[in-house]
Order: sequence, then C-alpha cells, then structure tokens
Amino acid sequence: MRTSLRALGLLALLGLFLPALAAPAADDKVGPDEKDVKEVRDKAVAYLRTKQEKGGGFSTRFFGPGITAVVVAAMARNGVSDDDKAMKAALDYLTSNVQADGGIYANKRMTNYTTSVGIMALSEANSKGKYDTILKNAGKFLKKLQDDDVAEKEVNFGGVGYGAKDKRPDASNTQMFIEALIKAGVPKDDPSIQRALKFISRCQNLPDKEKGNDQAWAKKAKKDDEGGFVYRPDPDDEKHANGEGGLRSVGAMTYGGLKSFLYAGVSKDDVRVKGAVKWIRKNYTLEENPGQKQAGLYYYYHTFAKAMEALGEDNFKDSDGKSHDWRKELFEALKKRQNKDGSFINKGDRTFGEEDPGLATAFALLSLSYAKKK
Repeated sequence: MRTSLRALGLLALLGLFLPALAAPAADDKVGPDEKDVKEVRDKAVAYLRTKQEKGGGFSTRFFGPGITAVVVAAMARNGVSDDDKAMKAALDYLTSNVQADGGIYANKRMTNYTTSVGIMALSEANSKGKYDTILKNAGKFLKKLQDDDVAEKEVNFGGVGYGAKDKRPDASNTQMFIEALIKAGVPKDDPSIQRALKFISRCQNLPDKEKGNDQAWAKKAKKDDEGGFVYRPDPDDEKHANGEGGLRSVGAMTYGGLKSFLYAGVSKDDVRVKGAVKWIRKNYTLEENPGQKQAGLYYYYHTFAKAMEALGEDNFKDSDGKSHDWRKELFEALKKRQNKDGSFINKGDRTFGEEDPGLATAFALLSLSYAKKK
C-alpha cells in the first residue's frame, strides 16, 4: 500500500511538471532571416549617418530634438553602441536640449512629443545608468503637461497634447506619454498613467458602462469601427467623422491604444484589450495605415510592431483564420519600401511629417528592431 501511495505521489508530481515540459516553446521559425535584416538595417543606418547635422542632430530646423530622439532610439535598438561617433554626437545634441524644468525640447515647441521620444531614446541608450537623473526629471516634467485639473467626467481628463495643457489632447500624444512615463521608471499604477488610460479609453469605439468609452458618440460607432481607436474623442472632428455622429477608427491609433493598455499592465482579458484585438484581426494589413491609407505609414509600422510584440502572438490570426508571421511580414513591407540609398520616405505625407526621409527612415529602422526573431 505504501508503495502504491508513493507511486501515486510520483505520478501526481509528474502531472504538475510534464505539461510544462511538453508545452511547445516559442516558435523559433518566426521572423525574417537575420542576414536579410542586417542588409536592410545596415543600409538604413548608413543613410542616417549621411544626414547627421554638424551639431549632432537630425532635421532639427523644424522638429527640434524630436527626430534626433527617434533616430537614437532606432540606432540603439539596432545595435549601434553609445560610444559610436555618430551616436555620441546625437546623444550630446539630445541632452543639450534638456531644460531646467526637466523637459527635452527646443523653443517650447511640441514639449510633450519631444520629451516623450527623448525619454524613449535615452532609456534605450542608458545601459550604464548615465541618464537616470535626466529620465527621472523628464518624467516629472511630463506629468505637468497632463490635463488633470478638469473634472473626471470631462472628455479631456487625463489626456495630453503636443504641448502644455493645450486642451486638445489626442490619442497619439497620450500613448507616447504613457510609454515614456513607464520608460522613465514611473510605476504602472501611478495616478498619471491611470488618468491617461481613462483618456485612451475614451478614444476607443467601445461603449461600455464599466470600463469602456462613456461618451455618447461611442454608441454611434459603425460595426466596422467597433473596438478600434480614434485620433481625438471629438464628435465634431469632421475629418474623422463617420457621418452618423460617431468617429472612424484608424490603424495607428488602435495599435497605439492597445500598446498603452498592455504596457500599463491591463489584462488581455479586459474588454478594452479584447475589443482592440478584435478590430485588428478584422483590419490586419501592412499595406496601409487602416483608415488613413498611406498617411503616417511608418508611424503605423512603429505602433504596430510595439503592440504586436506586447500582445505576444508570434503567429497572429486574422478574422478569416489566416495566420500571419507578423515579424516576417513587417520586415518584407519595410524591405520593399527601402530606397537604393537606404532611406525611406512617404512622399506627400505632411500630416505625419514623413515626407522628411530622416523621420521616415528613423521610424522604419525602429520598426525593424521589433521584426527580429526572439
């Protein structure tokens, strides 16, 4: 009898561990070949080196330190060390724009945007803790830009725009704000992040009394827009109106919203996450930025890549049941759009600024870093 009990105990113990041992590991066949990635990556990095200004920055005349920050983040994530000559010059330029109030900007233009991408850049190049203080102070600065002095019932509550409490917060700036705060070391349960998530929820076409969008216009979403995200939660925004009192969902904002929820620790079982993923399954594509065609394509790739990595599905199934190796498909979309000189450009895209090859190439290179096999 004792032997039988021991045998049963052993079987029970094995029962605990065998499923884990037998569970399939992450698919090691996903993603593009590293040799192919290297070719695209090296050409893009080489191109960016030719566009660096004497002061170390990139496209600084109109964008201040913003594009430089995206370039730094992209190069750092693609293996360029912080003691590389070009990288060092870019980092020196970026830190020269750190202001006394903690923000990273020039001429008080786009203070949230440039500080947010500045944090993303410095956090990627912070292997030795060199920028810890700058990151901490920049995070404190960002909190001051949030619309937190209005009643929670107000639609702008928790949102952030391009600058200081400009009363025009949007999903794009707010999703960058959330990512930047987290990279600056702000806890996910910090009130500033939770307020921002409230605003992000109000940018989703998902009417739900408990967790979803409590705005009246969300109830007027068309079926094809349900679960997706809008640029601004403003039903009077004619550019994005659906013709029935609601707003159209767009791709880049939907991936940005999903990324925000996942980065901030919202469960994948949450109704908002499920709603976003459902919309993405119906609108999965790398040929355009859904809802905006070619506008902001490289910005779209960047939010797509971050959200998909956070979601953790190596092979993503669309609503038709087709499985997508999203890393490989992202790489292929980037590769076919790369110019002979290594650059990327979105001609005529003034809305997102991607007619500037520096910005388009930086976003493409940043996106590429998420296409690598894990």
